[in-house]
Amino acid sequence: MSNTRRGFLNAGAALAAGATSVASRLGAWQSAATPVPPRAAGPVRPASEVQVPRMKFGNVEISRMVLGCNPFYGYAHYNNNFSASMKEWYSEDRVCEVMHQCNRFGINAFNYAHLDRCPQDLARFQAEGGKMHLIIQVTAGVDAEMLVKTLHPLALQRQGEIVDRAYQAGQMNTVKEWCKQVRDLGVLVGVGTHKPEVIAQVEEEGWDVDFYSGCVYNRTRTADEWKKALNGELLEMPNDIYLRSDPARMYTVIRQTRKPCFAFKILAAGRISDAGVEQAFRTAFASIKPIDGIYVGMFPRIKDEVRENAERVHRILSGS
Repeated sequence: MSNTRRGFLNAGAALAAGATSVASRLGAWQSAATPVPPRAAGPVRPASEVQVPRMKFGNVEISRMVLGCNPFYGYAHYNNNFSASMKEWYSEDRVCEVMHQCNRFGINAFNYAHLDRCPQDLARFQAEGGKMHLIIQVTAGVDAEMLVKTLHPLALQRQGEIVDRAYQAGQMNTVKEWCKQVRDLGVLVGVGTHKPEVIAQVEEEGWDVDFYSGCVYNRTRTADEWKKALNGELLEMPNDIYLRSDPARMYTVIRQTRKPCFAFKILAAGRISDAGVEQAFRTAFASIKPIDGIYVGMFPRIKDEVRENAERVHRILSGS
């Protein structure tokens, strides 16, 4: 690693000890809850007085909290039971209702992935009058040109796990080539990752990209890297270990690039306790730049997470 990149990353180590301490528990998702009803036919409900503040991204303004898609299709990153609960609860009606609820609070951007039922749900949401700027995470085997022609997204980003595997294999040239091809499609180009080292390398090499999406927890370490981090131990689910010292490192790299960034998994995929959620949001916005945002998935099976998160972001960013 070059001295430049090492210096770019080491600044985060000093902050790790001061990272916010939060309890680890799943919460009360198993409790009984009132289902979200399908949206009634007719005009979309009026906007709430509380609106999520916006940021300039490309030639438009988008909400600084962007809707994530993982909970819609059971990608809990917690355990199989939680994933199954999400997938079972999130019918087409509920996905669309949550997206409309996001619109009511000024959330106008969606971190879409061309997986599962997402294309059909998005089409229904749009047919019902919903509007979202799409920041698409492009997964393996999905044609970027097709996405641009059919969905007219604002931006495409290479999915983080694909990028991380390329980094670990010494094949970042494949990601760079993908970015060049997407540039010719006329949309914003981004790189997703779970590793601060990836952003540092892309910055150092001066790639032609517009933004980054960084997971604040490095959940794609190799088995050897996990053993080193955990003093020789290896947990049962090595791809979903969340270290409290990780966020400070990613936040440091995000602050050091002038390009817009989106931080994601700021709640450690549901591991943050209810008492720690407010602080996790505050830490995120205090740790990123004014031109940056966050991706947040919603699972309002127990409570109205859309309203609560929107009110929380509005309160934090407005200083009220």
